[in-house]
Amino acid sequence: MTELGIGIGWRPEIADAVEELPGVDWVEVVAENVCADHLPESLARLRARGVTVVPHGVSLGLGGADRPDPERLAALAAKAEALGAPLVTEHIAFVRAGGPLTATPRLEAGHLLPVPRTRDALDVLCENVRIAQESLPVPLALENIAALFSWPDEELSEGRFLAELVERTGVRLLIDVANLHTNHRNRGEDPARALAELPLEALAYVHVAGGVERDGVWHDTHAHPVPEPVLGILADLAGRVAPPGVLLERDDLFPAASELAAELTAIRATVTAARRHAADRRPGAADGGRLAARHGVGAAALRAGHALAGGEPLLIGAGARVSGGPMPAARPGAAPPEPAAVPAAGGTAAEGAAAEAAVAVLERAGGGGPGGPVADARRQRVGLAQAALLSALVAGTPAPEGFDVRRLGVQGRALAAKRASVVARIAPELPEILGADFRPAFLAYARTRPMPGSYRRDALDFVEGLLLARRPEQRELTRWWRERAEDRPPGPGLVARAARRVFGGRR
Repeated sequence: MTELGIGIGWRPEIADAVEELPGVDWVEVVAENVCADHLPESLARLRARGVTVVPHGVSLGLGGADRPDPERLAALAAKAEALGAPLVTEHIAFVRAGGPLTATPRLEAGHLLPVPRTRDALDVLCENVRIAQESLPVPLALENIAALFSWPDEELSEGRFLAELVERTGVRLLIDVANLHTNHRNRGEDPARALAELPLEALAYVHVAGGVERDGVWHDTHAHPVPEPVLGILADLAGRVAPPGVLLERDDLFPAASELAAELTAIRATVTAARRHAADRRPGAADGGRLAARHGVGAAALRAGHALAGGEPLLIGAGARVSGGPMPAARPGAAPPEPAAVPAAGGTAAEGAAAEAAVAVLERAGGGGPGGPVADARRQRVGLAQAALLSALVAGTPAPEGFDVRRLGVQGRALAAKRASVVARIAPELPEILGADFRPAFLAYARTRPMPGSYRRDALDFVEGLLLARRPEQRELTRWWRERAEDRPPGPGLVARAARRVFGGRR
């Protein structure tokens, strides 16, 4: 297992700060944000200093019903080799649904969505993981994700689902303790139970991040300070096993370098103290992390980190003592809802029943190996459920049976807000042109227009809709659109072409 140490997510906005932060042993970079043949100079300098760089993918969608895209796998492999990475990481999630497998429109989520913890979904995930492992030059680790809602037909707890995934594929785990906290807040799942069920010998490293409560749910934003309960879960994990690496994620609302340094200090202090408690309590080392959490290791680490902001990392020696107030008590875990049928996306109940009958026939015919009738039947079942859900989230179709409609509404708004934020970053001229109207205008557009294949296409489609509305900024928007719509020549028929695109459904 590669020993990584304490690290931080490298982002262009904080590249200079990351290079200067004390105590950074390694960094993680979003794989889709770098090119294998043209690495950012900051990453090149870090590598020259011996800092390990790990690519972290967000677009493979290994939890989706389709087999992994060979081109995406090849790109991830090339980046791992260009960075000299000891491993690559991805997520246990789906990011797109629909298409030929389900005979429904292809939809993009623009974000990570949870897979149902069912036997079918686990079978599909395991096969996809094996395909990815064969295509990558280094080991693969997969991350548990945060979720705003639960699937109604789940058969396994998160810990059991991940344990069986590791047992069947040998994949490593990237455990995000902030995501465990999010799922505790939103779904009533007990982080301690999840950790107890995990094969922690497969741990590759750990993510730590902040979030915020909004709309009555906890959002894993990566844009806010790390809260004390997340450090408490980190202490629990570190009391059970020495984590090979721990990484701080920050993706937005970037603070001063001193605040990042303080959070790194708190993380290091939490791990060091939990490991010491575990050593002191052997042979009952599994209780060490929970003892550390009860004695406020997370709170003390936060106080120590902020006290030393901008200074050297706090290294807790054998004679040091960490104390503090008690951590907030965890709410008891909630039982999952009763299973419910999920209709086919975009189809009638009769069509959904017909699809299920066809799947059953395939299963009775035998052929359970990869690519056989049973495997394809499982993929189709998973695909139909995911397409129905994603259609409700991004295309305004009715929510599938058994889901919490209010929570799906929160998730749908969160997906649209993420699209708006990304489009604002890749096309900063649009917020300048539209001013305060940019965000409400984009959210109104996103309510009725599912995300196309890329954020660049999303920005173009958004502006085309604005052009049809004949806004006061028509001249500036027309100029912006003409400079970027490379597949269509400029001319007097701009609005007519935009209308054909918007209403003719061409992609």
